[in-house]
Amino acid sequence: MSHISYNKQWQDAQLAMADMLAIETPAQPRAPETDINAAFQLVATMFVKYVQIFRKLEQCYDQVVHPQKRRLIRVVLDGCMGRLLELKHEMITMDYSEYHYFDDILADLKLTPNDLEIPIPNYFVLERAQAIEKRERLLGQILARMTLDNEKPDGTTTMSIDDAIRIVQTHERARQGRLRAKQIRDLRLNDQRARQRANMGDSKMDRGLAATIIQKYYRRHVVQKEAKKFRDEEYMFLGMAMPTFHKDPLKRLHAEVRAHEDERRKRQEKHEINYQQSLIATREKIKQTEGPDMKERLQDQIRQWFIECRNVSKKFPDFPDEDDGGSNKIFEKKTVAEVQADLEAKMESKGKKGKGDKKGKKGKKKKEKKGKKGKKGKKKKKGDDDEGWTLPESEFVTGMIKPSTDTYQNFWETRDETHNFEQNYDSEIVKEEKRSEVVEEIRVEVDALMREELKNLKAAIDKTKEKKKKKKKKKKKKKKKKKEKDLTPDRTIESLYEELVMNRIIIRPPKVSLNDFIGDFNYLPSLIRQAKHEPMPTMSDAKQLTALYGILPLGSEKVHEIAPQIKGLLICGPKGCGKHMLLHAICNELGANLFDISPKNIFETYREKEGIKMLMHLCSKVGKALQPTIIFIDDCDKLWKKKLKPEEKQFEPKRLGKALPKWLKLIKPGDRVLLVGITNEPYQGTVKPMMKVFPRCILLPRPEYGTRLLLWKTLIPKYNGIITPSLDVTSLAKLSDTYSSGHIHDTIVEVLTERRLAKMAKHPLQASDFITGLAHRNPIYKDEETAFKSWWKKTPTGKKHERFLEEQESGEGDGKGKKDKKKGGKGKGKKGKKGKKKK
Repeated sequence: MSHISYNKQWQDAQLAMADMLAIETPAQPRAPETDINAAFQLVATMFVKYVQIFRKLEQCYDQVVHPQKRRLIRVVLDGCMGRLLELKHEMITMDYSEYHYFDDILADLKLTPNDLEIPIPNYFVLERAQAIEKRERLLGQILARMTLDNEKPDGTTTMSIDDAIRIVQTHERARQGRLRAKQIRDLRLNDQRARQRANMGDSKMDRGLAATIIQKYYRRHVVQKEAKKFRDEEYMFLGMAMPTFHKDPLKRLHAEVRAHEDERRKRQEKHEINYQQSLIATREKIKQTEGPDMKERLQDQIRQWFIECRNVSKKFPDFPDEDDGGSNKIFEKKTVAEVQADLEAKMESKGKKGKGDKKGKKGKKKKEKKGKKGKKGKKKKKGDDDEGWTLPESEFVTGMIKPSTDTYQNFWETRDETHNFEQNYDSEIVKEEKRSEVVEEIRVEVDALMREELKNLKAAIDKTKEKKKKKKKKKKKKKKKKKEKDLTPDRTIESLYEELVMNRIIIRPPKVSLNDFIGDFNYLPSLIRQAKHEPMPTMSDAKQLTALYGILPLGSEKVHEIAPQIKGLLICGPKGCGKHMLLHAICNELGANLFDISPKNIFETYREKEGIKMLMHLCSKVGKALQPTIIFIDDCDKLWKKKLKPEEKQFEPKRLGKALPKWLKLIKPGDRVLLVGITNEPYQGTVKPMMKVFPRCILLPRPEYGTRLLLWKTLIPKYNGIITPSLDVTSLAKLSDTYSSGHIHDTIVEVLTERRLAKMAKHPLQASDFITGLAHRNPIYKDEETAFKSWWKKTPTGKKHERFLEEQESGEGDGKGKKDKKKGGKGKGKKGKKGKKKK
């Protein structure tokens, strides 16, 4: 794609953003929505539309070369990202569910499920590439040093006599087998040659006849090959045959597209360097050429203001302080008398503040107390609570999206760039930006000079000495914030980082991306809900939640400061469903550090209360200095498990569980640190304290039919297998029901050995090859699934969601999952139980 196509894509995204702004900021206030279902449908539709805009803007920011355009796109991109997180949070507060389904909205907007996939911006890693590379180099050096220390000084290793004899026997048997195979092959070749000579005899075939026979067989072979190829292509086009994955015709095209994108990124770097150099050069040039004239003009204007003020008030005015804007205050759209009156009023108010503040505060407090009492005294009517739902205001919309959209519409939308084919920076924009900076810098210098000049004028003409003003510090009652004590004030971040690596707290995650997590879309959740059943989430839904909870909030500093904060994330599900894979994908997509503070990992190095305290301090200090940071706890259910097994007690997991809530309070907006817990058995732990540490949860289900089919189709070619018509993948997807993604992956790796791949040409893969491997693995039983479902209903979010569904079915309540405890079923239930006991 050229820069014209990316500009067109940017234009489409801005037009869609303008439509969204019309909904977000209407000309007239929107009436509150009393129907909670209609309100949820509005928010869900906005979410889907923002995803489409986000996809376009992310691609534009990644490939647009113009440096000034990229800055504007970046602001809109971050605003759109933050708005997505806010809308997701709003949907959770409306129906109290982590998973949401948009199949009906996709049908209305004529979109495909792939259009709902949330992309991960490439700038999360690319703009920190040098820092990540430096960190990886340091981590590699420390790990290499650890391996050298663990080895013996002489580098030799001891081997038992039995192992040595076994190795010698193995090599000797292999040598004898090779010799025997060679002898048999030679004997077969000799016998074949002898039979050929006996059959041919002394008669010789005519050379022309021999050539004709060879041509006939060769031509037949070529025609059959072309006919088979044409038939296979036709079947694949009609959807009657599976594509040949081992020969992907689009592979070369994808490689060319990636190469073109990399080339555009290199051009971005060159244009960015030229732009930064032009900023410095233009600023210096303006300062040298226009600076003296600006300074002289500004001094003349301020002197003229001195004279006009003296003519009006018979004395020289007071020069505005720098905190009030300095000379900018003078040149506002006000007359000389108005400016002088403002300055005098300010001086009078400063003198009266000391006396009036105390009385004013007391009066306010009394009024507030009276107001509160008055509010409590009034009884609410039945209709007062049902005011309805209104769309909350967003700082992302007002502070980032709207100003950037106005800038685009006023400047870039109508700008002619036919002459700028290379998409270099616009020098006129640079001049305007730097001219304002130079004016501000010169203004500060001139203000300092003119204050001295005004002081001298007052001393000479008005014969008054300017009294030194003592700035009274305003006493503000600040809330005492708990600050974390620095337990390592004399140590550098590098030394603490090395200590954590040496103690195996900081680990290197495997190279996995979020796109490697395979999952299919849920196509019919709306029909399932019409049948009054709650649809089960799919792997695709879990993948989307991972992007919304774990990656997007931590990728941008601006977004993290404003967006709803997520401090803890729980990833749970049966064994082999991909929990650790999601964790590693979060780290790789962000370029984040990974801290492993699982009880088994920290038992030897950080023991007892003091050790846990030091560990949490190191994680906080190093994690905030090298953010973004992911802190990971494996088998986190054991931290709140009621009865620990004897082998689990030795690791003292409950000590860590008590320290986590206090530590999470020290994480503030702007600290891009996320605590991730992973467990196979969340129902073993106490729900309330666990969900207090992990307020957000991703529950991974066992893969449904679509995901299983996609797994077989993707993983077999990945490990060099060839899917032929003899391999019935649909039967494999049905037979692998109740098995996890990890079971399917391990079975494929186990079957596709080098020996089996070598036989594939004569003996293609069949479904029976994989059934034996699956049969040796334990499936996910229904009891385990029901345990997960019942546990989820016990969580705070699950309880609210169940209550919400009950209210939706009965038509009672406000539709927000809340009931009056006095009038609700709880009180009646207690009385009913007591009555039964008496009977």
